[in-house]
Amino acid sequence: MKKISISAIILLVSLLSSAQKQTIETTKIDVDFNKNIGKMYPFWAFFGADEPNYAYMKDGKKLLSELSAMSPVPVYFRAHNLLTSGHDTLNLKWGSTNVYTEDAKGNPVYDWTIVDKIFDTYLQRGVKPLAQFSFMPEALSTKPQPYEHHWQPGMPYDKVYTGWTYPPKDYKKWADLVYEWVKHSVTRYGKTEVESWYWELWNEPNIGYWSGTVQEYCKLYDYTADAAKRALPTIKMGGPETTGPSWSKASEFLKIFLKHCVADTNYVTGKIGSPLDFISFHAKGSPKIVDGHVQMNMGTQLRDISEGFKIVTSFPTLKKLPIIIGESDPEGCAACGMKTNPQNAYRNGTMYSSYTAASFARKYALADYFNANLLGAVSWSFEFENQPYFYGFRDLATNGIDKPVLNVFRMFGLMSGSRAEVKGNQNYTFSMVRDSSVRGKNADIDALASKDNRSAAIMLWHYHDDDVQAKNAIIDLNLKGLPAKTVNLFHYRIDNENSNAYEVWKKMGSPENPTNEQIAVLEKAGQLTLLTSPIYLKTTNGELKLNISLPRQGVSLLKLDW
Repeated sequence: MKKISISAIILLVSLLSSAQKQTIETTKIDVDFNKNIGKMYPFWAFFGADEPNYAYMKDGKKLLSELSAMSPVPVYFRAHNLLTSGHDTLNLKWGSTNVYTEDAKGNPVYDWTIVDKIFDTYLQRGVKPLAQFSFMPEALSTKPQPYEHHWQPGMPYDKVYTGWTYPPKDYKKWADLVYEWVKHSVTRYGKTEVESWYWELWNEPNIGYWSGTVQEYCKLYDYTADAAKRALPTIKMGGPETTGPSWSKASEFLKIFLKHCVADTNYVTGKIGSPLDFISFHAKGSPKIVDGHVQMNMGTQLRDISEGFKIVTSFPTLKKLPIIIGESDPEGCAACGMKTNPQNAYRNGTMYSSYTAASFARKYALADYFNANLLGAVSWSFEFENQPYFYGFRDLATNGIDKPVLNVFRMFGLMSGSRAEVKGNQNYTFSMVRDSSVRGKNADIDALASKDNRSAAIMLWHYHDDDVQAKNAIIDLNLKGLPAKTVNLFHYRIDNENSNAYEVWKKMGSPENPTNEQIAVLEKAGQLTLLTSPIYLKTTNGELKLNISLPRQGVSLLKLDW
């Protein structure tokens, strides 16, 4: 038998080790809790919907309560159609309050019953309004007919743009409506409460939601802001809620509006400028079907945010104002289900949750880069009452069953204090994702970390724009700066087996009318769950090393308490 030298054995072991590393590539992520890179401000605690009347429906009330319970700060809710005529009709992309009508002589008649019902529901659950002056009441519209639309998924989107999109036939009557609504709100809810809300004018006035010109919008803003400030001088008033600034026409509209607020003659007062307390615009991604699977485009959404921050911070007198990204989503139509729009098939499963984790982390980075005052990023996702289970709407819950994406926000709710420095050998920088999205063979395997007085948290994601199967990511996590000798580790997970009611529903056979017993199982499966039981771990000189296996499109939250 031939003898093998020691050096040959060492070489053989080395080759085997090298081959194993090529088979299972390890991602290294270092977190240094001694390095504070900014506040862990919960700008994610903003949500919204086209349909305001869902708020006081059975599942709407349940979801509002859940949103409030998971957030360390008050959740804000933005809704359209708060001034639209009609009696709380429940069509998709529609809603109504019938606040304003006129008598036979053309005198205003105000009825706050339904809008109060909406706001009462918010406040009873610890949610605050991001109140929207929209849309035009039928009696005030310069072209009222046709008024109410009856849009359904699969129909052309422009079918929603009817008589409610037009400027008022009488700007003074519009201003009186604004004044009376704010005064009524102060009387009903108290000055201090209403001062804590944000109020805005309209939605996406640079496209079909507004059938006037940019100057007519500026005129309407002047009348609206003046009336609101007369009713409550300390009210927080903003706009213009334009579409994504990376689109040239949207960028132009935003710039014209901001210039008007700074340097143009006010249509009401005749003075220079108009009051502006916060600035808002939208940011959307653009998924499509490629080779039979969904391919996301996070870069499109981040370019909207980047360009919006760039525009706002270019105005010296406005650059420190709060910014609310009034809709910040993977694409643009919440009510377009995956059956009519197959590119939206990402919405029920874990792709939506991993996209949310990865994209919100980059919003922090973009705000840091531009030194922008990011107050909120509204997820235009709520729920659709009495619709089929898991129809593929962009929502947080379906018939009272929470989707995986809602559990990402529950994870965010467990992060507090300051953000800590994260470095890795396979992470994408915010500029890489913004400019090129997440394509090619390398996934986005990265983390967002926070540290508070008695706890720390690390959110990990394994994201790729292409919704295709891949091997688990093996992550070597090195934590530094932990101020305790022993920590209690809680490992929360969102993947196909955890915190995922959709996969459980499919295993049930995708029942269209689940039994009460099945609903109870689904409700439990929709909650954020631990991957393993909590465990106490000892640190070494403030350091802790962990090894994590994370599936593609999975999200983990490691919560450390001491």
